[in-house]
Amino acid sequence: MTDPSAPAIDPAGRLNIARWRPSPNADQRPPGSGPDLLVIHNISLPPGHFGGPWIEQLFQNRLDRSAHPYFATLAGLRVSAHLLIRRDGELLQFVELDRRAWHAGRSAFEGRIECNDYSIGIELEGSDAIPFQQAQYTRLAQVTRLIRARYPAITAARITGHQEIAPGRKTDPGPAFDWDRYRALLSDSEGER
Repeated sequence: MTDPSAPAIDPAGRLNIARWRPSPNADQRPPGSGPDLLVIHNISLPPGHFGGPWIEQLFQNRLDRSAHPYFATLAGLRVSAHLLIRRDGELLQFVELDRRAWHAGRSAFEGRIECNDYSIGIELEGSDAIPFQQAQYTRLAQVTRLIRARYPAITAARITGHQEIAPGRKTDPGPAFDWDRYRALLSDSEGER
């Protein structure tokens, strides 16, 4: 018998270990474009500051532009990610995994454009220059294992950073993200595919 409290992805593409915070910034993937790429990002609002409701509000089009001078630069921006991992490892979900989140912008992977169409986007609360927390790496590895079990086309070679699919435009997750640490956590628990 399956443990109902075990980490899982339901048929709608929602993780039972995530707090659900639906974003309007999502739509259906094009026909035949199931997820086969995982994109790692970082985000902090305002830049370099952690905590607070700002990321959730941005992804839900509720950001109070008067709360910080930087927020005025985000006027009219409509973005989302499938998942957000907070500094303490808390997991939030904004878009079902089978739907298209608006996280990658103009992008390409191995010559294939429009990565939003076929990718899952995970944001880590952080910045390019500030080390990420162990709780974030642990949660990211856990979520990656769940996603790869559900979407086997997402192999180790098909996990990338935003900077790789939008070079010159994006720099995240940045040099502070320890790819070796993340991959070691994955290989320790599942073996590389």
